[in-house]
Amino acid sequence: MLHFIPTPIGNLEDITLRSLSLLSKATIILCEDTRVSKKLIHLLQDRFDFTPNVKKYISIHSHNEKEVIQKLDKELFLEDIVYLTDAGMPSISDPGCYLVQYCIKNDIKYEVLPGANALTLAYAWSGFCQKEFLFIGFLPNKGKERDKELNKAMFSGYITIIYEAPHRLLKLLEQICNIDEKREIFLLKEATKKYQSYYKGMAFEIFDILKDENIKGEWVVVLNSDKKIDSSITKKDILELNI
Repeated sequence: MLHFIPTPIGNLEDITLRSLSLLSKATIILCEDTRVSKKLIHLLQDRFDFTPNVKKYISIHSHNEKEVIQKLDKELFLEDIVYLTDAGMPSISDPGCYLVQYCIKNDIKYEVLPGANALTLAYAWSGFCQKEFLFIGFLPNKGKERDKELNKAMFSGYITIIYEAPHRLLKLLEQICNIDEKREIFLLKEATKKYQSYYKGMAFEIFDILKDENIKGEWVVVLNSDKKIDSSITKKDILELNI
């Protein structure tokens, strides 16, 4: 049987007892990066009463996922197997979805465990109380597609959650300010890690703070919805309204 196990996104103590139990039985670990998973197993072994039984690691990541899965022997899943991504929940801005599809197609028993996830953590932390939200993950790096996806996020009518890399964070905040500088936003940096921090306020306020701060690390950006603005309004319309 295959178990998809969420891994800690920063704090090692966020691993669950159930995950440790399954990891101690697993003879094969399918993982995003064998180096990262081996290091995690070693850290868990040092920190907890945990003795691994792993005989083999197999790398399945975003660049080889489909190819590797096609070559898997179904008999493999008669053993205790787990799948780990580098951090967080498999299939959420991480590989794993195609492996789930493989299990469904081939009638292989599988289970996904609950665990650490940055998007739900940031949503709960934000204090934005709309029950529906939209998760976009990482925006395209640049160009018209990025503008299109950001406008979708700004005018979706929902609280919207974005992942962003540190080298693009200030550009993202600047783009948000150009569209609606008074939009209320929440940012979570380095979730569960030593230098975790968070910020909440209007977009222009957060931009003014962070342009002089150390912004290295992983970021989650939560945009509050603005239901007063019709979703058909474009970025150009907003800019003209602000003139």
